[in-house]
Formats: sequence, C-alpha cells, structure tokens
Amino acid sequence: MKKVVLYTDGGARGNPGPAGAGAVIAEENGTVIKEVSEFLGKQTNNFAEYQAVILGLKKLKQLFGNAVWHMDIEVRLDSELIVRQLSGKYQIKEPTLFPQYIAVHNMRVKDFPHVTFRHIPREKNKEADRLANEAMDQA
Repeated sequence: MKKVVLYTDGGARGNPGPAGAGAVIAEENGTVIKEVSEFLGKQTNNFAEYQAVILGLKKLKQLFGNAVWHMDIEVRLDSELIVRQLSGKYQIKEPTLFPQYIAVHNMRVKDFPHVTFRHIPREKNKEADRLANEAMDQA
C-alpha cells in the first residue's frame, strides 16, 4: 500500500483574525508532491487547523482520484487538540468546529479509510506553517 504524508497547519493572527491554511503532500521519503494554501478570512486558530486538514485531503483526492481509497495516509500537524479530536480521544466542545469535524469524518468514510493523525513538533512542520502564513499575508 502506497504511503503518503500530509503536513498541515493553520493559524489566525488575532484569534480570531486573518486566517490561513497550508498543506504539503509528500512521499514517505520526504519528496514533496504538492503544496497548497488558502486564505480563510477572519477565523480562529482551531478553525484554520481543521481547514488545513480539509484542504490537504481535498487536494489528495484531486491528485490521486479513487486511488486514495488504497493509500496509507498519515496527516501530521502541530495542533495536539485537533489530532486528539480527530483520533476520537477528545470531544469537540466548541460548536463552531462541529461542521469541520463532520466534514473530515465524512471524507474519511467516503475516500480515506486508511488515514491516521499524528502530532508533531512545530519545528517539523515548517513548510505547512510557511504556506499558512503566506495565505494569512493575503489579508
């Protein structure tokens, strides 16, 4: 089974404030396949973190089509809260995050049965962070 690593990061300046999401799709060996970013308007940090995951998964589906069903996808992000929520260890207490959580859940069921979420330190997520900041700069 082909393994792909998806690095994601989101942020907001002011929380809430101008927000951006970034994602880097890479081979298991680290070779970058695609980078993507998106300006999100005025949002919170946690909203942006979720949106980065959604953005990355959508780009994976666009690039690989139905082959994603048979891929081992590891999403790496520096938000421990989002990792624990998406892994079923924490409940979602913030009502504004429910739609995004459900969006990721539905994407998993429909297209990504072999996706896992892993917390990584910020220093190992610099490229996704750069993309999120470039998106925020569009404000």
